[in-house]
Amino acid sequence: MTNSTPPPQASTTAFFIQAAISFAVSSMAVVAGVIYLPVNAWVRAFLALGVLYVITSTFTLAKCVRDRQESQAVASRVDKARLDKLLAEHDPFATPSV
Repeated sequence: MTNSTPPPQASTTAFFIQAAISFAVSSMAVVAGVIYLPVNAWVRAFLALGVLYVITSTFTLAKCVRDRQESQAVASRVDKARLDKLLAEHDPFATPSV
C-alpha cells in the first residue's frame, strides 16, 4: 500500500510572506544605498551590476536546492513504495517450494 498524499509543506504562509518582505526591503535598501552613494556613475553602475548579479545568483541557487530536495523526496517515496510492496508480498509462514 503506497502513500499517494503529498508530503506536508515545510514552511508556513507566514514564513513565506516574511521572507518575501525581508527580501524586498533588503533589496530596496541596497539599491537606495547605491543610488545615494557619493561616487561617480561608473562606480555606481558597477555596484548596481554586482547587486543584480547577487540577486539572480541567489534565485538560481534556491532553485537548484529546491530541485535537489524534490528529487531526493521522489527517490525516497519510490524506495518506500518498493519496500511496502516487498513487505506486503512477504509471507513468513509460507512453505518453500522445492
